[in-house]
Amino acid sequence: MKLNHILAAALALGSTLAAAQSDPGITDKTIKIGMFGPLSGNSMAYGFDVINAAKMYYDKINKEGGVNGRKIELVIEDDRCAANDLLAAVKKLTEQDKVFALNGGSCSGAVVAAREYVERAQIPFVMLNASGDGALYPPSKYIYGAFSISQRAVGGSMVQFAFEQLKAKKIGYINHDDAYGGWNLEAAEFQAKKIGATLELQSINPNITDVTAPMLKIRASNPDALIITTYARPVSLLIKKAHELGWNKPIVVAVNGTADLKQLVENVGNKEAFRNVYLQEVMLDVAGGAKLQWVYDMYKAYYPELAAKPGYPQTYMPYGIPSAMTVVNALKAAGPQLTREKFLTALSQTKFDSGVMAGPIELTPTDHAGQKSAIYLKFDGENKTVVPGSYRSLWTYQPK
Repeated sequence: MKLNHILAAALALGSTLAAAQSDPGITDKTIKIGMFGPLSGNSMAYGFDVINAAKMYYDKINKEGGVNGRKIELVIEDDRCAANDLLAAVKKLTEQDKVFALNGGSCSGAVVAAREYVERAQIPFVMLNASGDGALYPPSKYIYGAFSISQRAVGGSMVQFAFEQLKAKKIGYINHDDAYGGWNLEAAEFQAKKIGATLELQSINPNITDVTAPMLKIRASNPDALIITTYARPVSLLIKKAHELGWNKPIVVAVNGTADLKQLVENVGNKEAFRNVYLQEVMLDVAGGAKLQWVYDMYKAYYPELAAKPGYPQTYMPYGIPSAMTVVNALKAAGPQLTREKFLTALSQTKFDSGVMAGPIELTPTDHAGQKSAIYLKFDGENKTVVPGSYRSLWTYQPK
Protein backbone atom coordinates (compact mmCIF):
# COMPACT_ATOMS: atom_id res chain seq x y z
CA MET A 1 0.00 0.00 0.00
CA LYS A 2 2.82 2.36 0.88
CA LEU A 3 4.54 1.48 -2.40
CA ASN A 4 1.36 2.37 -4.30
CA HIS A 5 1.21 5.73 -2.53
CA ILE A 6 4.84 6.41 -3.39
CA LEU A 7 4.28 5.49 -7.04
CA ALA A 8 1.17 7.66 -7.21
CA ALA A 9 3.02 10.60 -5.68
CA ALA A 10 5.91 10.12 -8.10
CA LEU A 11 3.55 10.02 -11.07
CA ALA A 12 1.75 13.17 -9.85
CA LEU A 13 5.06 14.97 -9.39
CA GLY A 14 6.26 13.86 -12.81
CA SER A 15 3.01 15.07 -14.37
CA THR A 16 3.32 18.45 -12.62
CA LEU A 17 6.92 18.91 -13.72
CA ALA A 18 6.08 17.91 -17.28
CA ALA A 19 3.29 20.48 -17.38
CA ALA A 20 5.56 23.15 -15.95
CA GLN A 21 8.21 22.40 -18.55
CA SER A 22 5.89 22.08 -21.55
CA ASP A 23 6.59 25.68 -22.54
CA PRO A 24 9.82 26.42 -24.42
CA GLY A 25 12.91 27.80 -22.69
CA ILE A 26 12.47 26.14 -19.29
CA THR A 27 14.52 23.37 -17.70
CA ASP A 28 14.70 22.38 -14.06
CA LYS A 29 17.80 24.60 -13.78
CA THR A 30 17.39 27.43 -16.32
CA ILE A 31 15.00 29.97 -17.84
CA LYS A 32 16.02 31.19 -21.28
CA ILE A 33 15.24 34.86 -21.99
CA GLY A 34 15.69 36.46 -25.42
CA MET A 35 17.09 40.00 -25.41
CA PHE A 36 17.48 42.43 -28.30
CA GLY A 37 18.23 46.09 -28.92
CA PRO A 38 20.42 48.35 -31.07
CA LEU A 39 23.95 47.14 -30.37
CA SER A 40 25.38 48.83 -33.46
CA GLY A 41 24.59 51.65 -35.86
CA ASN A 42 23.42 55.24 -35.34
CA SER A 43 20.89 54.30 -32.65
CA MET A 44 23.08 52.16 -30.40
CA ALA A 45 22.97 54.87 -27.69
CA TYR A 46 19.34 53.84 -27.12
CA GLY A 47 20.17 50.19 -26.42
CA PHE A 48 23.80 49.12 -26.01
CA ASP A 49 24.24 50.12 -22.37
CA VAL A 50 20.58 49.49 -21.60
CA ILE A 51 21.19 45.83 -22.43
CA ASN A 52 24.40 45.95 -20.37
CA ALA A 53 22.39 47.17 -17.37
CA ALA A 54 19.81 44.41 -17.77
CA LYS A 55 22.60 41.82 -18.13
CA MET A 56 24.28 42.90 -14.91
CA TYR A 57 20.98 42.80 -13.02
CA TYR A 58 20.19 39.29 -14.30
CA ASP A 59 23.71 38.23 -13.34
CA LYS A 60 23.17 39.65 -9.85
CA ILE A 61 20.00 37.55 -9.52
CA ASN A 62 21.85 34.44 -10.72
CA LYS A 63 24.63 34.98 -8.18
CA GLU A 64 21.98 35.23 -5.46
CA GLY A 65 20.61 31.81 -6.44
CA GLY A 66 18.39 32.59 -9.40
CA VAL A 67 14.60 32.55 -9.49
CA ASN A 68 12.86 29.72 -7.67
CA GLY A 69 15.97 27.58 -8.12
CA ARG A 70 16.52 28.40 -11.79
CA LYS A 71 19.29 30.55 -13.31
CA ILE A 72 18.47 33.02 -16.08
CA GLU A 73 20.15 32.31 -19.40
CA LEU A 74 20.28 35.17 -21.92
CA VAL A 75 20.36 34.99 -25.71
CA ILE A 76 21.09 38.43 -27.20
CA GLU A 77 20.49 39.81 -30.70
CA ASP A 78 21.20 43.14 -32.40
CA ASP A 79 18.05 44.75 -33.87
CA ARG A 80 19.79 47.96 -35.09
CA CYS A 81 16.66 49.90 -34.19
CA ALA A 82 15.10 48.77 -37.49
CA ALA A 83 11.72 47.05 -37.81
CA ASN A 84 12.93 44.31 -40.18
CA ASP A 85 15.97 43.50 -38.06
CA LEU A 86 13.93 43.49 -34.86
CA LEU A 87 11.32 41.16 -36.34
CA ALA A 88 14.08 38.85 -37.59
CA ALA A 89 15.62 38.84 -34.10
CA VAL A 90 12.27 38.07 -32.46
CA LYS A 91 11.60 35.20 -34.87
CA LYS A 92 15.08 33.72 -34.35
CA LEU A 93 14.82 33.92 -30.57
CA THR A 94 11.34 32.39 -30.60
CA GLU A 95 11.68 29.70 -33.25
CA GLN A 96 15.37 28.81 -33.27
CA ASP A 97 16.58 29.59 -29.74
CA LYS A 98 13.18 28.67 -28.27
CA VAL A 99 13.31 31.21 -25.45
CA PHE A 100 10.69 31.30 -22.70
CA ALA A 101 10.07 35.05 -23.02
CA LEU A 102 11.37 38.15 -24.79
CA ASN A 103 12.91 41.16 -23.06
CA GLY A 104 14.03 43.67 -25.66
CA GLY A 105 13.38 46.65 -27.87
CA SER A 106 14.65 50.20 -27.47
CA CYS A 107 12.96 51.90 -30.43
CA SER A 108 9.19 52.26 -30.52
CA GLY A 109 8.63 52.12 -34.27
CA ALA A 110 10.61 48.90 -34.57
CA VAL A 111 8.92 47.34 -31.55
CA VAL A 112 5.43 48.01 -32.90
CA ALA A 113 6.29 45.99 -36.02
CA ALA A 114 6.64 42.85 -33.89
CA ARG A 115 3.20 42.99 -32.28
CA GLU A 116 1.39 40.78 -34.78
CA TYR A 117 4.06 38.07 -34.69
CA VAL A 118 4.30 38.10 -30.87
CA GLU A 119 0.55 37.63 -30.53
CA ARG A 120 0.53 34.84 -33.12
CA ALA A 121 3.45 33.07 -31.39
CA GLN A 122 1.84 33.67 -27.98
CA ILE A 123 5.20 34.47 -26.43
CA PRO A 124 5.49 36.90 -23.48
CA PHE A 125 7.19 40.11 -24.56
CA VAL A 126 8.53 42.58 -21.99
CA MET A 127 9.99 45.65 -23.70
CA LEU A 128 13.44 46.85 -22.72
CA ASN A 129 13.15 50.65 -22.81
CA ALA A 130 10.95 51.50 -25.79
CA SER A 131 7.82 53.55 -25.10
CA GLY A 132 6.04 51.30 -27.60
CA ASP A 133 2.56 52.83 -27.40
CA GLY A 134 1.50 51.25 -30.68
CA ALA A 135 2.20 47.81 -29.24
CA LEU A 136 0.72 48.58 -25.80
CA TYR A 137 -2.61 50.11 -26.82
CA PRO A 138 -5.04 48.49 -27.13
CA PRO A 139 -3.58 46.12 -24.53
CA SER A 140 -2.27 42.77 -25.78
CA LYS A 141 -2.23 39.77 -23.46
CA TYR A 142 1.40 39.12 -24.41
CA ILE A 143 3.02 42.57 -24.45
CA TYR A 144 4.19 44.84 -21.61
CA GLY A 145 6.46 47.87 -21.79
CA ALA A 146 7.10 51.59 -21.31
CA PHE A 147 9.28 51.01 -18.26
CA SER A 148 11.04 54.27 -19.11
CA ILE A 149 7.81 56.06 -20.00
CA SER A 150 5.10 55.78 -22.66
CA GLN A 151 4.82 58.50 -25.28
CA ARG A 152 1.37 59.37 -23.99
CA ALA A 153 2.84 59.85 -20.53
CA VAL A 154 5.61 62.00 -22.07
CA GLY A 155 3.10 64.48 -23.47
CA GLY A 156 0.81 64.52 -20.46
CA SER A 157 3.62 65.01 -17.94
CA MET A 158 5.21 67.83 -19.94
CA VAL A 159 1.97 69.79 -20.15
CA GLN A 160 1.46 69.34 -16.41
CA PHE A 161 4.99 70.62 -15.73
CA ALA A 162 4.61 73.64 -18.02
CA PHE A 163 1.28 74.55 -16.40
CA GLU A 164 2.23 74.00 -12.75
CA GLN A 165 5.91 74.93 -12.62
CA LEU A 166 6.23 77.44 -15.47
CA LYS A 167 2.74 78.94 -15.03
CA ALA A 168 2.07 78.49 -18.75
CA LYS A 169 -1.58 78.66 -19.75
CA LYS A 170 -0.92 78.85 -23.48
CA ILE A 171 1.65 76.24 -24.49
CA GLY A 172 3.48 75.88 -27.79
CA TYR A 173 3.81 72.22 -28.74
CA ILE A 174 6.01 70.72 -31.45
CA ASN A 175 5.81 67.00 -32.22
CA HIS A 176 6.48 64.65 -35.13
CA ASP A 177 3.80 64.31 -37.82
CA ASP A 178 3.64 60.52 -37.45
CA ALA A 179 2.10 57.94 -35.12
CA TYR A 180 4.88 58.52 -32.59
CA GLY A 181 4.02 62.22 -32.42
CA GLY A 182 0.32 61.43 -32.32
CA TRP A 183 0.74 59.31 -29.20
CA ASN A 184 2.29 62.06 -27.08
CA LEU A 185 -0.10 64.65 -28.50
CA GLU A 186 -3.15 62.60 -27.51
CA ALA A 187 -2.24 62.72 -23.82
CA ALA A 188 -0.98 66.32 -24.04
CA GLU A 189 -4.36 67.46 -25.34
CA PHE A 190 -6.13 65.39 -22.69
CA GLN A 191 -4.00 66.92 -19.93
CA ALA A 192 -4.41 70.46 -21.27
CA LYS A 193 -8.20 70.13 -21.35
CA LYS A 194 -8.21 68.67 -17.84
CA ILE A 195 -6.22 71.55 -16.30
CA GLY A 196 -7.50 74.43 -18.43
CA ALA A 197 -4.47 75.07 -20.66
CA THR A 198 -4.42 75.53 -24.45
CA LEU A 199 -1.95 74.10 -26.97
CA GLU A 200 -0.55 75.85 -30.03
CA LEU A 201 0.50 72.91 -32.21
CA GLN A 202 3.10 72.50 -34.94
CA SER A 203 3.78 69.00 -36.27
CA ILE A 204 7.01 68.46 -38.21
CA ASN A 205 8.56 65.69 -40.27
CA PRO A 206 11.27 63.77 -38.35
CA ASN A 207 13.69 64.44 -41.23
CA ILE A 208 13.07 68.19 -41.40
CA THR A 209 16.14 70.31 -42.22
CA ASP A 210 14.69 73.82 -41.98
CA VAL A 211 12.53 74.63 -38.95
CA THR A 212 12.08 78.33 -39.69
CA ALA A 213 8.41 78.07 -40.67
CA PRO A 214 7.17 76.12 -37.62
CA MET A 215 9.17 78.31 -35.22
CA LEU A 216 7.82 81.49 -36.80
CA LYS A 217 4.28 80.15 -36.39
CA ILE A 218 4.95 79.23 -32.76
CA ARG A 219 6.40 82.67 -32.06
CA ALA A 220 3.42 84.37 -33.73
CA SER A 221 0.98 82.50 -31.47
CA ASN A 222 2.82 83.98 -28.45
CA PRO A 223 2.68 81.02 -26.03
CA ASP A 224 3.98 81.20 -22.47
CA ALA A 225 6.31 78.23 -22.99
CA LEU A 226 7.34 75.80 -25.72
CA ILE A 227 7.33 72.00 -25.47
CA ILE A 228 9.42 69.97 -27.93
CA THR A 229 8.73 66.22 -28.11
CA THR A 230 10.88 65.34 -31.14
CA TYR A 231 14.04 63.30 -31.46
CA ALA A 232 17.46 64.87 -30.94
CA ARG A 233 18.20 66.25 -34.41
CA PRO A 234 15.04 68.37 -34.75
CA VAL A 235 15.52 69.50 -31.11
CA SER A 236 18.90 71.03 -31.92
CA LEU A 237 17.50 72.78 -35.00
CA LEU A 238 14.53 74.15 -33.05
CA ILE A 239 16.56 75.46 -30.10
CA LYS A 240 19.06 77.06 -32.46
CA LYS A 241 16.30 78.71 -34.52
CA ALA A 242 14.44 79.87 -31.41
CA HIS A 243 17.57 81.64 -30.21
CA GLU A 244 18.11 83.24 -33.63
CA LEU A 245 14.53 84.54 -33.52
CA GLY A 246 15.05 86.09 -30.09
CA TRP A 247 12.91 83.58 -28.19
CA ASN A 248 13.43 84.01 -24.43
CA LYS A 249 10.55 82.02 -22.97
CA PRO A 250 10.96 78.55 -21.42
CA ILE A 251 11.63 75.60 -23.70
CA VAL A 252 10.93 72.10 -22.35
CA VAL A 253 12.58 69.19 -24.18
CA ALA A 254 11.21 65.64 -23.97
CA VAL A 255 13.42 62.78 -22.87
CA ASN A 256 13.34 61.50 -26.47
CA GLY A 257 15.70 64.27 -27.54
CA THR A 258 18.32 64.13 -24.78
CA ALA A 259 20.36 61.00 -25.54
CA ASP A 260 23.59 62.99 -26.01
CA LEU A 261 23.47 66.44 -24.39
CA LYS A 262 27.07 67.25 -25.29
CA GLN A 263 26.27 66.66 -28.95
CA LEU A 264 23.04 68.68 -28.62
CA VAL A 265 24.95 71.71 -27.30
CA GLU A 266 27.55 71.35 -30.05
CA ASN A 267 24.85 71.14 -32.72
CA VAL A 268 23.12 74.27 -31.40
CA GLY A 269 26.50 76.00 -31.27
CA ASN A 270 25.69 78.62 -28.65
CA LYS A 271 25.25 78.04 -24.90
CA GLU A 272 23.27 81.28 -24.69
CA ALA A 273 20.46 79.38 -26.44
CA PHE A 274 20.08 77.28 -23.26
CA ARG A 275 19.36 80.14 -20.88
CA ASN A 276 15.77 79.00 -20.32
CA VAL A 277 15.77 75.31 -21.23
CA TYR A 278 14.33 72.44 -19.19
CA LEU A 279 14.82 68.74 -19.81
CA GLN A 280 12.39 65.96 -19.08
CA GLU A 281 13.94 63.07 -17.15
CA VAL A 282 12.12 59.84 -16.37
CA MET A 283 14.59 58.60 -13.75
CA LEU A 284 14.16 59.68 -10.14
CA ASP A 285 17.40 61.70 -10.16
CA VAL A 286 19.88 63.29 -12.53
CA ALA A 287 22.14 60.71 -14.18
CA GLY A 288 24.86 59.86 -11.68
CA GLY A 289 22.99 61.58 -8.84
CA ALA A 290 23.00 60.28 -5.28
CA LYS A 291 19.70 58.39 -5.62
CA LEU A 292 21.04 56.48 -8.62
CA GLN A 293 24.60 55.97 -7.43
CA TRP A 294 24.00 52.27 -6.75
CA VAL A 295 23.30 51.67 -10.45
CA TYR A 296 26.49 53.43 -11.58
CA ASP A 297 28.55 51.65 -8.91
CA MET A 298 27.21 48.33 -10.16
CA TYR A 299 28.04 49.29 -13.76
CA LYS A 300 31.64 50.17 -12.83
CA ALA A 301 32.01 46.86 -11.01
CA TYR A 302 30.68 44.81 -13.94
CA TYR A 303 32.23 46.78 -16.80
CA PRO A 304 35.40 48.48 -15.48
CA GLU A 305 37.08 48.80 -18.89
CA LEU A 306 33.95 50.19 -20.53
CA ALA A 307 33.27 52.58 -17.63
CA ALA A 308 36.76 54.05 -18.10
CA LYS A 309 35.98 55.11 -21.68
CA PRO A 310 34.66 58.63 -22.46
CA GLY A 311 30.90 58.66 -22.91
CA TYR A 312 30.25 55.56 -20.82
CA PRO A 313 27.96 54.62 -19.29
CA GLN A 314 25.62 55.95 -21.92
CA THR A 315 22.72 58.20 -20.89
CA TYR A 316 19.98 55.59 -21.01
CA MET A 317 21.95 52.83 -19.26
CA PRO A 318 19.85 52.66 -16.04
CA TYR A 319 16.66 52.10 -18.07
CA GLY A 320 17.56 48.43 -18.42
CA ILE A 321 17.20 47.80 -14.68
CA PRO A 322 13.39 48.28 -14.22
CA SER A 323 12.67 46.09 -17.25
CA ALA A 324 14.83 43.24 -15.93
CA MET A 325 13.36 43.74 -12.44
CA THR A 326 9.87 43.36 -13.91
CA VAL A 327 10.79 40.06 -15.57
CA VAL A 328 12.41 38.73 -12.38
CA ASN A 329 9.54 39.82 -10.13
CA ALA A 330 6.96 38.18 -12.41
CA LEU A 331 9.03 34.98 -12.64
CA LYS A 332 9.21 34.83 -8.84
CA ALA A 333 5.48 35.48 -8.49
CA ALA A 334 4.67 32.79 -11.08
CA GLY A 335 6.20 30.19 -8.75
CA PRO A 336 8.41 27.14 -9.26
CA GLN A 337 5.90 25.38 -11.55
CA LEU A 338 6.54 27.99 -14.19
CA THR A 339 4.47 28.39 -17.35
CA ARG A 340 4.06 31.27 -19.76
CA GLU A 341 0.45 31.60 -18.67
CA LYS A 342 1.42 32.00 -15.00
CA PHE A 343 4.15 34.47 -15.98
CA LEU A 344 1.69 36.59 -17.98
CA THR A 345 -0.78 36.60 -15.08
CA ALA A 346 1.98 37.71 -12.72
CA LEU A 347 3.01 40.49 -15.11
CA SER A 348 -0.53 41.86 -15.10
CA GLN A 349 -0.40 42.20 -11.30
CA THR A 350 3.00 43.88 -11.02
CA LYS A 351 3.67 46.88 -8.80
CA PHE A 352 7.01 47.88 -7.26
CA ASP A 353 9.41 50.77 -6.79
CA SER A 354 12.46 50.20 -8.98
CA GLY A 355 14.72 52.71 -7.24
CA VAL A 356 15.51 53.99 -10.74
CA MET A 357 12.49 55.60 -12.38
CA ALA A 358 10.56 58.73 -11.38
CA GLY A 359 7.45 56.78 -10.48
CA PRO A 360 6.46 53.23 -9.55
CA ILE A 361 6.36 50.39 -12.07
CA GLU A 362 2.71 49.41 -12.18
CA LEU A 363 1.02 46.99 -14.58
CA THR A 364 -2.62 45.95 -14.59
CA PRO A 365 -4.80 43.72 -16.78
CA THR A 366 -6.06 46.83 -18.61
CA ASP A 367 -2.89 48.94 -18.73
CA HIS A 368 0.42 47.40 -19.76
CA ALA A 369 2.49 50.61 -19.70
CA GLY A 370 4.85 50.46 -16.75
CA GLN A 371 5.79 54.04 -15.80
CA LYS A 372 3.99 57.37 -16.21
CA SER A 373 5.96 59.97 -14.24
CA ALA A 374 8.84 62.35 -14.95
CA ILE A 375 11.03 64.88 -13.20
CA TYR A 376 12.49 68.00 -14.85
CA LEU A 377 15.96 69.51 -14.94
CA LYS A 378 17.03 73.08 -15.56
CA PHE A 379 19.82 72.90 -18.16
CA ASP A 380 22.15 75.78 -18.99
CA GLY A 381 24.10 74.00 -21.69
CA GLU A 382 26.51 72.51 -19.18
CA ASN A 383 24.95 71.95 -15.76
CA LYS A 384 21.69 70.25 -14.79
CA THR A 385 19.68 71.21 -11.70
CA VAL A 386 16.73 69.13 -10.53
CA VAL A 387 13.42 70.98 -10.27
CA PRO A 388 11.62 69.70 -7.14
CA GLY A 389 8.66 67.38 -7.61
CA SER A 390 7.52 64.81 -10.16
CA TYR A 391 4.79 65.21 -12.76
CA ARG A 392 2.46 62.42 -13.82
CA SER A 393 0.34 62.00 -16.92
CA LEU A 394 -3.41 61.83 -16.24
CA TRP A 395 -4.28 60.05 -19.50
CA THR A 396 -5.72 56.53 -19.24
CA TYR A 397 -6.63 54.12 -22.01
CA GLN A 398 -10.31 53.97 -22.86
CA PRO A 399 -11.50 51.18 -25.21
CA LYS A 400 -13.29 52.57 -28.26
